Amino acid sequence: MFSFMKPAPPIERLPDEKIDAEYKKLRFQVFVGIFVGYAGYYLLRKNFSIAMPYLIEEGFTKSELGLALSAISIAYGISKFVMGTVSDRSNPRVFLPAGLILSAVISLLMGFIPFFTSSIAMMFIMLFLNGWVQGMGWPPAGRTLVHWFSVSERGNKTAIWNIAHNVGGGVMAPLAVLGAAMFAPVFGDSKAGYEGVFILPALVAIIIAVVSYFFIRDTPQSAGLPPIEEYRNDYPSKLKKTFETELTTKEILFNYVLNNKWVWAIAVANIFVYFVRYGVLDWAPTYLSEEKAFNMNKSSMAYFLYEWAGIPGTLLCGWMSDKLFKGRRGPAGFVFMLGVLAAVLVYWFNPPGNAAVDMVCLIAIGFLIYGPVMLIGLQALDFVPKKAAGTAAGLTGLFGYLGGTVTANALMGVVVDASGWNAGFLLLTASCILSIVIFAFTWNVRGQEVVKGRHV
Repeated sequence: MFSFMKPAPPIERLPDEKIDAEYKKLRFQVFVGIFVGYAGYYLLRKNFSIAMPYLIEEGFTKSELGLALSAISIAYGISKFVMGTVSDRSNPRVFLPAGLILSAVISLLMGFIPFFTSSIAMMFIMLFLNGWVQGMGWPPAGRTLVHWFSVSERGNKTAIWNIAHNVGGGVMAPLAVLGAAMFAPVFGDSKAGYEGVFILPALVAIIIAVVSYFFIRDTPQSAGLPPIEEYRNDYPSKLKKTFETELTTKEILFNYVLNNKWVWAIAVANIFVYFVRYGVLDWAPTYLSEEKAFNMNKSSMAYFLYEWAGIPGTLLCGWMSDKLFKGRRGPAGFVFMLGVLAAVLVYWFNPPGNAAVDMVCLIAIGFLIYGPVMLIGLQALDFVPKKAAGTAAGLTGLFGYLGGTVTANALMGVVVDASGWNAGFLLLTASCILSIVIFAFTWNVRGQEVVKGRHV
């Protein structure tokens, strides 16, 4: 571990009269830091999808581009798990911005140097590298959440933080299109400003990384404050104990993650949720362009609406799981994925020429799909001690991205090339059904009870 990455050590506690004001200030500041910082990652996660129609015009096939696109998900899935174990032993104030800056550098190289986008092999390599450093975003944010927000408030706070996905992803599409327009005169007409799809979002992401560094802090103890459980008198068990000892990688993996059956259950569910999420999102610009006669501006708007619709949907899903279902995440996931299934079917069978219906379907899918995505991440945090939060979230991400997103990228491209879009939508429909079944199996499981019973 590099010395500058190590967790910030505890310092002398502040006087009692200063603790409340300082805690309130830093909780807000830290939350803004991880929210803005993680939104910045999404400026660079999926801009390649916006560039894909340009690349198809240059002669690349959907199968080839799907293969290249899968690189980011392969790398991200592995990295989210590996970097999760590293982040549990790192300072998130450094870890999160560092990954974002590295991702921006890779994106700038793809924009400014034609060699890096000259072949499928080079695009695969660059997207793989980008996917790897993208894995440095979620785990340190999860570590920060469990240190600064206690058990009874964590569901709501995680739901609010989780909409950073949608803010960043939604802003990315119009920002990428703006970048294409801005850089077209610089690079000529041959690629219609293709390079700007990578350049402008990367420049914005670097600014965001700097802002995040100044806002994020490691643990409350590193700022002279008591643990969050003590401050809010909100302990995960009646023993009123906190788990503040730094763990080794072996302890994290074998004592708290790999032997936890419910972590494995939600990891499998994540495969199907992520297949639907990215099977719809990544291929929306291409599908709408080819099958529904959307132009690039209209496709980017649909992409934007899909992402931003997830904001109220995520908040509603978090509220339902906390209040309506009393901390049980399975019922909320079941209900939301039923809605996703209905919207996917309408999106599929809606004939060309009904653009408004397509837009409504994408808004509905976006509204509904991000709730289950958030719930699985929240359960990963709930099911283990906070010193193992990044690793548990990383394992579910590993399954989601390798099992779900990679197939959504690569398999969808191959299947659609070979058998048409109907075959692709059959895969999406089957994934919806399988995710519904798994959420039904977790209907009566409450994450906090797992923590209380096994880990505290």
